[in-house]
Amino acid sequence: MATSMVIGTQWGDEGKGKIVDYLAEQADVVVRSQGGNNAGHTVVVDDKAFALRLLPSGILYDNKTNVIGTGVVIDPKVFLEELSNLEKQGKSAKGLQISNRAHVIMPYHIRLDEAEEASKGAMKIGTTKNGIGPCYADKVNRVGIRVCDLYDEDLFVTKLKYNVTIKNKMFTNVYGVEPVDFDTILRDYKNYAAQIKKFVADTNSTVINAIKDGKKVLFEGAQATMLDLDHGTYPFVTSSHPVAGGASVGSGVGPHYLNNIVGVVKAYATRVGEGPFPSEQLNEVGEALREIGHEFGTVTGRSRRTGWLDLAVVSYAAGLSSLDYLAITRLDILDTFKEIKICVGYTLDGKPVTGFPADLKELERCEPIYETMEGWQTDISGIREYDALPEAARRYVERIAEVTGVAIGIVSVGPNRNQTIVVQDVFK
Repeated sequence: MATSMVIGTQWGDEGKGKIVDYLAEQADVVVRSQGGNNAGHTVVVDDKAFALRLLPSGILYDNKTNVIGTGVVIDPKVFLEELSNLEKQGKSAKGLQISNRAHVIMPYHIRLDEAEEASKGAMKIGTTKNGIGPCYADKVNRVGIRVCDLYDEDLFVTKLKYNVTIKNKMFTNVYGVEPVDFDTILRDYKNYAAQIKKFVADTNSTVINAIKDGKKVLFEGAQATMLDLDHGTYPFVTSSHPVAGGASVGSGVGPHYLNNIVGVVKAYATRVGEGPFPSEQLNEVGEALREIGHEFGTVTGRSRRTGWLDLAVVSYAAGLSSLDYLAITRLDILDTFKEIKICVGYTLDGKPVTGFPADLKELERCEPIYETMEGWQTDISGIREYDALPEAARRYVERIAEVTGVAIGIVSVGPNRNQTIVVQDVFK
């Protein structure tokens, strides 16, 4: 049995797509297990960028089985648009499967997302307004519509009528916005269902059978640890579980099948949306990181908040997902810095913090404990061997491993596949 899993250790945008794409070359099956089209992965192949939202990053290989698992919420309109764009770029989705158990994002979910966010004022979360949260809410409330429901016309009509009736009352009476039209949704989603039918399968069975048959299976996480619904900076989180346990549930396999768990760590820190960000740099350092790193959202285009690397966050993630290895990404973005700070912990009211604060007011009051490290001030994007990295760059990477207690598996020095330094095998 050979499996590997890629998990984001910060607030997302760590470069998981690049790491998954790199490891997918060794895999037979690549599985996306949670989230929706609010997650954007940019993968660069031969200097050509592919922006992926729902499709697993392994889709860029022609000979892989790619799975959109049970824990994912699917907007079929977005899926079909993404599929069309992929094909226009010369790629095929012939090995793709969509879970028949996955829940479907409906137009009323998107409208709810927009209306709820607008109504929250100062309590807004910073949602992407793609209907992800309302779809997961319907799932938990047991009124959601699954992919398999689209092919049972009587059941689909019954569920859709119920949801449209309830949601329209909310739109008109609570939010004061236009209702949605039942007939339009029914017509559109019958059309979508017909187009995606060839991809629909019992993916739980696909994945577990692949593992039992000795195939290499790679699990791809969306978003990241600090956006986990239970363990992140709630309520400024996503609506699913981007930790290793969530990948087990969302793909339909037991935890004993999950090995070689890789935590992706951007060499600095970024965050999109609201919520505490202890190492944020609201100064020229933050601006430099944003500009050099082109820190703007794949899905939203929003500029990301930036700061120094926070190892209190990464250490927390390491425990939550029992990380085996770290993949350090975007190390090259730090090439021009004379000095680099790294947060190794927090103090609160002058006392060291143990664990990670649940209370956001406490987290906002936490003071980062910084260590200042010497920069390497040279271009590392062409280096392909770890020992060839500047000594200062190796010290920085090794300090990350030392503080977190997790071994380094991969170091990325650029967006392309060939700009990847393998320190040790993370897929065995």
